[in-house]
Amino acid sequence: MRGRLCSQLPMFLLLLQPWETQLQFAGPRCRTGPLDLVFVIDSSRSVRPFEFQTMRQFLVSLLRSLDVGPNATRVGVIQYSSQVQSVFPLGTFSRRKDMERAIRTLVPLAQGTMTGLAIQYAMNVAFSVAEGARPPEARVPRVAVIVTDGRPQDRVAEVAAQARSRGIEIYAVGVQRADVASLRAMASPPLDEHVFLVESFDRIQEFGLQFQRRLCRKDLCAEGGHGCQHQCVSSPGTFHCACNPGYRLAADDKSCLALDLCTEGTHGCEHHCVSSPGFYFCRCRAGFVLQQDQRSCRAVDHCSFGNHSCQHECVSTFGGPRCRCRGGYNLLPDGRSCQAQDLCNGVDHGCEFQCVSEGFSYRCLCPERWQLQADGKSCSRCQEGHVDLVLLVDGSKSVRPQNFELVKRFVNQIVDFLDVSPEGTRVGLVQFSSRVRTEFPLGRYGTAAEVKQAVLAVEYMERGTMTGLALRHMVEHSFSEAQGARPRALNVPRVGLVFTDGRSQDDVSVWAARAKEEGIVMYAVGVGKAVEDELREIASEPAELHVSYSPDFSTMTHLLENLKGSICPEEGISAGTELRSPCECESLVEFQGRTLGALESLSQNLAQLTARLEDVENQLATQK
Repeated sequence: MRGRLCSQLPMFLLLLQPWETQLQFAGPRCRTGPLDLVFVIDSSRSVRPFEFQTMRQFLVSLLRSLDVGPNATRVGVIQYSSQVQSVFPLGTFSRRKDMERAIRTLVPLAQGTMTGLAIQYAMNVAFSVAEGARPPEARVPRVAVIVTDGRPQDRVAEVAAQARSRGIEIYAVGVQRADVASLRAMASPPLDEHVFLVESFDRIQEFGLQFQRRLCRKDLCAEGGHGCQHQCVSSPGTFHCACNPGYRLAADDKSCLALDLCTEGTHGCEHHCVSSPGFYFCRCRAGFVLQQDQRSCRAVDHCSFGNHSCQHECVSTFGGPRCRCRGGYNLLPDGRSCQAQDLCNGVDHGCEFQCVSEGFSYRCLCPERWQLQADGKSCSRCQEGHVDLVLLVDGSKSVRPQNFELVKRFVNQIVDFLDVSPEGTRVGLVQFSSRVRTEFPLGRYGTAAEVKQAVLAVEYMERGTMTGLALRHMVEHSFSEAQGARPRALNVPRVGLVFTDGRSQDDVSVWAARAKEEGIVMYAVGVGKAVEDELREIASEPAELHVSYSPDFSTMTHLLENLKGSICPEEGISAGTELRSPCECESLVEFQGRTLGALESLSQNLAQLTARLEDVENQLATQK
């Protein structure tokens, strides 16, 4: 179809005359339908000044015979020699007088003849949508007319073939000394309709009338019989069918099919997409309302209506509002009121020293430097104060820099309750993300101050979360004697503490199990989006004593009490440790301090129980 369409374009060259007054065409201006037309003009030094003037006059007169406009023929002009210069792109001018003004001021480049470079520029730049060409789906013909008077100084065959494969129809016009073989290599087939050779610039005008006759062929759309269902678009000597918005052209190139915009996957609807010819709209599921962006959905907030009467918190559900009590309170039968609870006073908790009520559960605490036993109730002093502790810190992108600083502060708070020394507790730190990096090994620092300073100097890694890789590094390297771990023969406990805020991107089960087989006591601390099942898989048994969790970084300091009761840094009896008599003054003072601490804790519990009993008595008296 484009071959028939553009067969008229060689006749543009018929319009060339030495004087503009001789290049006027008789008859009305032709309406040829939409066309993107780019002239590629040779302005090398071989083109003499009066010949270039004839070229300018030709272009001006040619414009006056075209139906120029944004929806008709768009015209662009480039000139070339050793370089390429855009005179004006396709989308610059929509008025003929503006184009004529630009052509009359055109100054030749007067250098070499790089025709291949000019074709490359026309293909990649001049016919781009950014330069004003209509998009390929508009099916507007693209035509390039190359006018040259010499042999190209670069290769033209390959780049011209590439341009033709992109749908650009090329007309090659040679003047005087032009190389016929190069013209044939550039032009589109059939060559007898796309290659022209004239003796001089003065003779180009002989093609004008023939071009005008071809350009003014009948409007095939106006004659009817085209068979287009929606629109018929006429071009010189041919036509093509187009569809209204919301439809696409069928395989017969005439009928139109409605587009289902929802199936294209670009609608952005969060819940449902409802399609109609030419448009679509989003719809939300029951219990949700459409947001202002007309795409995302928001659950209906029944609590915002203000009629829930909840004493503490209101939770919106699909069925309506539901009341919820804060931690440490029970919801009463009316479904709205809350009553404080203290399980330590209401159950036989069995805690040896102190019971702490936490919402719907409780936990036992031991005095400082005492350790909670496996039963979760009784306390005992550490049997061995020598510990090799390796901290695995999550440095993935999800942690974020400000939270990573909180993590380093949390690590230093752990170090504060450790007896860091070469003979006591040794501390090593490993950071992991998509890779693993030992920040400092077990044997590097001998004081808590040195460890804390090294922790503050740790730089945030970002990227992924390869927890399994970090566990492998810990087992294979961190607890080696080369890294500062003490020999197994000394029976120094080995403790690994993993700190993470999300799901690992690799498997943790193999190396978590391997760590426990190697006798490493594993603790897992999770924050935010940490996965409970993964934390339990990392930690040693029982999980209740080895897994800690905090909903966010700012509140994770409450986990320190759990870790203090689990990681025992107290010096024990080992080789070289001096034994003290229990009757010595220092031992008696220590025993007295522990006893007074226990009595004070019991007194506090008794005071709390008395206050609770008074509250119950007051409530009973009020009800009477």
